[in-house]
This record gives sequence, structure tokens and C-alpha cells, in this order.
Amino acid sequence: MSQNQAEQQTAEQQTGPRRTGAVPSTLDVSVPHSARVWNYWLGGKDNFASDRAAGDQVRAIFPEIVEAARYSRVFLRQAVTYLAAEAGIRQFLDVGTGLPTADNTHQVAQRIAPPTRVVYVDNDPMVLAHARVLLTSDPAGATQYLNADLHDAERVIREARATLDLSEPVGLMMLGVMGHVADPAQARDAVRALVSSLPAGSFLAMSDGTATSERVIESHRQYNESGAAPYHLREVADFTAFFDGLDLVEPGVVPLGRWRPENGSPKVVDGYCGVARKP
Repeated sequence: MSQNQAEQQTAEQQTGPRRTGAVPSTLDVSVPHSARVWNYWLGGKDNFASDRAAGDQVRAIFPEIVEAARYSRVFLRQAVTYLAAEAGIRQFLDVGTGLPTADNTHQVAQRIAPPTRVVYVDNDPMVLAHARVLLTSDPAGATQYLNADLHDAERVIREARATLDLSEPVGLMMLGVMGHVADPAQARDAVRALVSSLPAGSFLAMSDGTATSERVIESHRQYNESGAAPYHLREVADFTAFFDGLDLVEPGVVPLGRWRPENGSPKVVDGYCGVARKP
């Protein structure tokens, strides 16, 4: 190994991978970040020492967090496949994008229908920088990225109109994002504001962590003390309430890994998901 290679390896062990032009210069890598911790659990490389430390702290108490993260990605693929292949959805609004990994929303949808149009929404500079570099649309479709807050539904919808035809149904994806909203009523209001702005025949696909075991509750309590933006687990009933007024698609609200499983009955993890149609 050359001296330069050794120095780069040491730098990556301390901070994370070098991606020229992808990471904002103002990024504070000393504080863990939920999207990067999630990326670490998924086996990605877009994370730093602080993220790995926080991720390991959670995993020491709740090892199944890695399975939960992976089942969440499986749910994304399954939900988008259902919406594109069975429900005929040709446009998606993905709120709370997170760092790109394999099989992102537009990739799954455009494999089925290349003209699909997708708008990603996040308000994190690092996420948006990575998305713009790594998420390239099929030429027949379109992919756009909005720097907006999920609480500002009016702005999200207004700017999404530049890419999406909101007279036609939309697949609204909100995966692992609402845990960042502490108040259950405020969280429900944010989701309802977005859903109410979409036409009939649109769908809501959601997943989030749930307070279904003492170990997951304790692991997230410690995570929330790490300096990262807090993630608030919900009771299953509170998560289910996000779908009030919508028509749930079978099998309804179920644990991650149990939504139309492809290979037997996966292990149940602390997290729930569901897909529902707006009548």
C-alpha cells in the first residue's frame, strides 16, 4: 500500500469515504445523522465515524435493527412494484428520500414503466447532493429533487407540479420519515395535508419504527441522546391512524417483512408498513 493510499484509508476510517463534489463543505461529521446511520445499517459507505458509533450503540441493544433497515428497503421495492405494475401508477412523490442505495423509487418504477416521473423531497443538504449525483432518470421518464420540508405541504405540492401531473394519481412514499416528528397529531396533520393535495386514486405507502419491544425502545432512547435528530417510535395504533380515511391494500398494516412476503414468513421486526388508496 502506498503512503497516499494509507493516508486515505486512515481518513476514511475516521470520517468516511471521499466523494468529490457530493458532500457539502459545511458538513459536521462529528454529529451522527439519521440518514447516514441508516446507510451504515444497510451496509453502505456514505457514513462517518460518528454515524457508525451511534449505529453500533443501537445494534448492541437491538441487533435486529439491521434486519429492520433491510426489510424497509424490501418494502420500498415491493410497494413501488405493486403501484407501478398492478395499480398503474406512473408518477411518485417520495418524501424523506434518505441517502440513495440500491433500488430507489425511480429505479424500481422505471424498470416497469420507463416513462414514470418521480419527485424526491428532502431538506438535508447531504441527501440532496448525493441524490443529484447518483439518481439518474431513465430518458423516457423524469426525476426531480426538491429541497423542502414535509410540513410545508403547499410548497411541496406547488414545486412538484413542475414534474408531476397532479390531475392524475400519484404514489406518495413516506418511508421511515415520520418518526422525526415528535407529536402524533402534528405527524398525522402533515401526512393528511399531503394526501389531501393529491387526486383520488392516489396511494400512500408508509413504513416507520414502532414501540413494540422494550429493547427497541431502549435502543432508540440511547440513540436520541447521541446528538442525532431524535427518532420517535410510535405505537402500532398511532401508525395505523396515518391511513384513516384511505382504503388499505391487502394485507393491510403489518410488520416490516410481512407485506406480501416473497419467500416464506420473514422474521417479525419492530417496524410496521402499509399501502392504501385514496378513494
